[in-house]
Parts: sequence; C-alpha cells; structure tokens
Amino acid sequence: MASKSRSDGDHEHILRPRPVKPGNPMVLRAQSEEYDAGLKPNGGADSHIQSSISSGRSTPLPPDALPSAKSISSARKQIRAQNKHRMFPTIDYSARVSHFDPRSDYKDFRGFFVLFWVGLAIMVITTMLRNIKDTGYPLRVQVWSLLTANTWQLALSDMLMVASTGISLPLQKIFRQSKGRLRWENGGMPVQSVFQAAWTIAMINWPFMLNWTWTSQVFFTLHTLVFLMKMHSYAFYNGHLSTTEHRLSALDNPESASTAAAVRYPSSSALVNDTDAIADKKKHDDEKEALSQLREDLAVELTSPLGQVTYPQNLTAWNYFDYVLCPTLCYELEYPRTEKRNWLELFYKTLAVFGCIFLLTITSEEFIVPVLSDSAQRLAGVTNWADQGLILAENISLLLFPFMLTILLVFLVIFEYVLGAFAEITCFADRHFYSDWWNSCDWLEFSREWNIPVHHFLRRHVYGAARPKLSRNMATLVTFLVSAAGHELVMSCITKKLRGYGFLAQMSQLPIVAIQKSQFVKGRKLFNNVMFWISFILGLSVMCSLYVLV
Repeated sequence: MASKSRSDGDHEHILRPRPVKPGNPMVLRAQSEEYDAGLKPNGGADSHIQSSISSGRSTPLPPDALPSAKSISSARKQIRAQNKHRMFPTIDYSARVSHFDPRSDYKDFRGFFVLFWVGLAIMVITTMLRNIKDTGYPLRVQVWSLLTANTWQLALSDMLMVASTGISLPLQKIFRQSKGRLRWENGGMPVQSVFQAAWTIAMINWPFMLNWTWTSQVFFTLHTLVFLMKMHSYAFYNGHLSTTEHRLSALDNPESASTAAAVRYPSSSALVNDTDAIADKKKHDDEKEALSQLREDLAVELTSPLGQVTYPQNLTAWNYFDYVLCPTLCYELEYPRTEKRNWLELFYKTLAVFGCIFLLTITSEEFIVPVLSDSAQRLAGVTNWADQGLILAENISLLLFPFMLTILLVFLVIFEYVLGAFAEITCFADRHFYSDWWNSCDWLEFSREWNIPVHHFLRRHVYGAARPKLSRNMATLVTFLVSAAGHELVMSCITKKLRGYGFLAQMSQLPIVAIQKSQFVKGRKLFNNVMFWISFILGLSVMCSLYVLV
C-alpha cells in the first residue's frame, strides 16, 4: 500500500491531457469492435461474426448464465446491429412509381381537399376586400335578400308538405285489412297512385301560387321530389308486403290458395341483372315439400334482411317518422345502425352546411349574377345573329369556372354534409351516398356514382318495375325519361321557363354513352375522363345561359 501511494505521488508532477468530448459514437464503436477482434486469439471468421452483431456496449454474460438471459442478450445484440447506420448516408433505391402514376396504389389525396378549402378562403377574402374598396361593404345583398325572402312561409309549407306524406301510413293499414276491392293488388295501388299524382301537382304549383323567389321555389321543389320518391317507395314496398302476407295466410288452406312462386321485390342494393328474374319458380318432386318451400319463401320476404323486424310490425307512426329522417329514398323494414351518435361530428357537418351555403352565395353574387345581368342587357340592344352568338359564347366562357365551383359545393353540401348530418342524427350506418364519380369515363357511370340514393330509387322502382314487362334497353330508356323529366321540372322552377333544354341534354346522354362504349373509344380511360369533365362543366354553363338568356 505504501509503495503504491508513493508511486502515485511520484507522478503528480506529470501533466495529463484534459478530458475531451468523445467523437462520433459510430466511429468509436467500429474502432472498438475492430480492436477487440484483433485482440482475440482466434480472430478469424467466428470472431468477426461476433463483433459484427455486437453493439460494443453489452455486458459479458458468465458461462453459466441462464438460457433466458442468453436469449435476451442475443436478441438485443441483433436489434442493435440492425439499427446501425453506415458512416456515409445511404439512399434506399427501389423500383417505385410516382403517386399520380395510374399504376400507383396510393389513394390518399386529402391534402388537395384541404387545398380546395384554402383556395375558397382566399377567394372570399379577396372578394370582400374588393367589395370594401368599391362599395364600402364586404358583401353584396342581392342574393342574400333572395335567400331571406319568404322564410316563414317556406318553413311552414315545407313542414306541412312533409307531414302530408304520412297519409300513406293509414292508407297502407286500410289496404292490408281490406278483404276485397281495396286490397293492394286490386284497388289499393290505383288509389295510392292517384293520391301521389294529386299531391305532386299541388306541391309543384304551391310556390307559383304564392309568387315565391326562385331560391325558395327551387328548394321547395327539390324537397317535394325527394319526398315523392320516399312516399312512393314506402307505399309500394309495403303494398307488396301486404300482398305477400295475404298469400302466406291463404296457404293455411292450401286447397284454394295460389301456389305460384314467391315474388321477390327488387332490392335497392342488388345488381341490375338481379331484377331480370323477379319470379323464380322452384321445381320439386314432392308437392308437400314444394308447399313448405313456398311458405318459407313468403316468410323470408316478410322479414327484414337483419332479421329483427317482420311485416306488419313496421306499420307504426314512429317507424315512418324514422324513415322520413333517414338519408335514403328506398324503404326497408330495417336499416343497419351505428351504436351511438358522434355529436362533435354532427356539429362539424352542420357548420359545414352553413359554410357551403355562404360560399355558394358569394359565388353567385360575384361571378354568376353580374355576368348574366350584363349579358342580358347587351343582348337586348343587339339584333344581329352573329353578335348575339358572340355575346352568348362570351357569357358561357365566363361562367365555366364559377359553375364548376358551384357544382362542387352543391355536391359537398348535399351528399357529404346534409346527408351525413341526418345519418348521424338517425345513427344510419350506411354512409355510401356517392362514389368516385370524378373518375367517370361515361355518363352512365356518372349517373350510378354521383347520386347513389337516387340511383338506387330509379333502379328499384323504375327500372325494376319496368323490366318484367319491357326489354332491358326499353327499361333503361324509361328510366332516363323519368330522370330527364325531373331535371327539366327543377330547371323550369328555377327560371320559370319551360324550354326543354335540360330534358334534351339528359336524353342526349344515351347516344353519347353508345359512342363511348364503341370499340374505338372504349378502354381509353384518360381520354374519356377528360371528355366527361369538359362536357360536364361546359354543359352547366350552356344550360344556364340558354334558360336565362334565350
């Protein structure tokens, strides 16, 4: 001990280097591992492998360590070795495509949706600043005055219109309990059809009688068409179920009952081809087995797809009220539901509805109404056909971008926010109100994906009802005729002019679809999508210009 202390004292006069910050830990670790490998007596392949999987910082295990401890130590060494980085950064190259490449699987473009709203915010800010400079006020009041006119009359009339559709419920009870002429298959269907026709005529004429503004009139007309489809689906589906119930009850006395096959009502979610064979008669060798199978088929038809509701348990006021609020146009005995409401999501969607209405008003005030007013004044002082055509073409070109923005906002406010809010209120689980219509390659594809609730209604209650009596092409023609008549009705209510431009434009989609499905055009997705967007945006501007100015 004395010699050791003396030795330490003899070296106190030696200057030692000051401790410095360690260098790159990766470099030091690599040098330490190389040094350790050189010190080992068997520094061959085995020692090199051990040094390559070691982190240089692990505590050596005793030879008699437990197997579990050895496994943990080995796993830690391997993970550290995998996390090592080379001294010089390495780029990981591989065969990949860009996000916008058609072969890419990348589908998340929500950033462009955010950019869309940021662009709209910039438009609103710049518009308000320009209005303050020109008029001293941030907003114009022409369209705002139209929106606030007839408010109480519109609200009261709309509530009465919705409530009046509830007459279908007592009518269905009468048809079900009837023993003769008022049964659905006898006189019930004509009675319901006459009521629907009279109701529709009265509701369409109501805004004209009160001389409402076009904004109030188009809202009331659209809501009328929505509840006409709802009422029709409710009445005709329940009428079909009442007929099915009568047949099932009649089989209790099979000697006098009809043994025709059960009629399956067209489903709104079924493929179009499924409606080609609505009545499918099963052949059985044993007559008793056939009768039992018929009873089972009729009972299945009376039961909801989820198996919790059976006709006539659904003929209640609460069931109809719930159906009125559900964001669907096709009645079912039961719908899939979510477990609870997301009140924050409902608040956001409600706020978005008013935000979209505000943006639609700004767009109309600043970019649509002034253009139409100026063009109307210029056309009034021109008699030459060439000058009139030039003014009309200029008006159409100036409306292209505003109407593109308008149709996108209308799409969002209806199919994303209004229907989404009602789905949240009713816990309606199926939120598939639209598909990727922006990728459409023809108008038939667009009609299926733009407005899925209306598409389901037309397929179930128009095409499905016409298909057993007509060929596929004729049933498709009838479906387009009904849709075109509805579009023309809406345009006539907006402009208070019956011109037929919308009807002709809707029906012209059939020959266009035939051309797009020809061998020369079919399969060219990019070209067809470009043509779809050009015709879509151009058609809106042309329709507005023709209805307002011609």
